[in-house]
Amino acid sequence: MLSKQNRNNRKEIEQIFKSGSFVNSPNLTFKFFKTKDNLKKISFITPKTVSKKAVARNLLRRRGDAVLKKYFKDFPVNLLGVFVFGKKSMEVFGGRKNKSYSPINNLENEIKNILNKIN
Repeated sequence: MLSKQNRNNRKEIEQIFKSGSFVNSPNLTFKFFKTKDNLKKISFITPKTVSKKAVARNLLRRRGDAVLKKYFKDFPVNLLGVFVFGKKSMEVFGGRKNKSYSPINNLENEIKNILNKIN
């Protein structure tokens, strides 16, 4: 997981949803808000519409954190952001890796695409 200083708290998440911009991809939405402070905080939200099971939602969050660690330095400074998983994201990012299917690579590609749209 990302360290606590790099994750948003509830007040920041409310601010992002009220007055932030967003970038969509097929299974992931990135909502963000540019601040004047020298902060960079990014979190993941997995709603219950994705899966009723907390174990499945936590799996998606953990995978998101693992991929985000690689690309955290590439996100711009002065950014508060939240990745929100879509309804079909358990099918795309969940499950086990095999020779023809890699959920972590799928997630990594979507985060790269979103990062390119922001920059």
